[in-house]
Amino acid sequence: MSAKQFYEMVNHKSGLLGVSEISSDLRDLLAHEAGDVRAAEAVALFCYQAKKWIGSFAAALGGLDALVFTGGIGENASLIRERICDGLGFLGIELNPQRNAANAPLISPDAGRVNVRVIRTDEELMIARSVTRLLNLGSIKP
Repeated sequence: MSAKQFYEMVNHKSGLLGVSEISSDLRDLLAHEAGDVRAAEAVALFCYQAKKWIGSFAAALGGLDALVFTGGIGENASLIRERICDGLGFLGIELNPQRNAANAPLISPDAGRVNVRVIRTDEELMIARSVTRLLNLGSIKP
């Protein structure tokens, strides 16, 4: 395998696409998971990995005060947030189903031990600001 082929495989044909053989877009996989075992496995693996990282960070930090979902999936996929948080009650993570379904800024109960939040981001703006800062070009306004 050439370096170019390896780069293509690692950066464009692995992850969700590699597992599902359908798509790297979670929206597509959710639409197909009921009828395609590969799509279902990719979604389950994604949620499992996220849950594993949350548990890992919670252990390293000695607990959690807040859990924040952001980015395209974190902001828009209530079902994925629900699946990720399922079983994490021992860490104090619980969701309010109505808030979660509405993509509300706070999706945990008011009295929850851990605030679970959805925070909107402008990823392209953040990348542009980081590049500008690294190149010392001033600042970019939204």
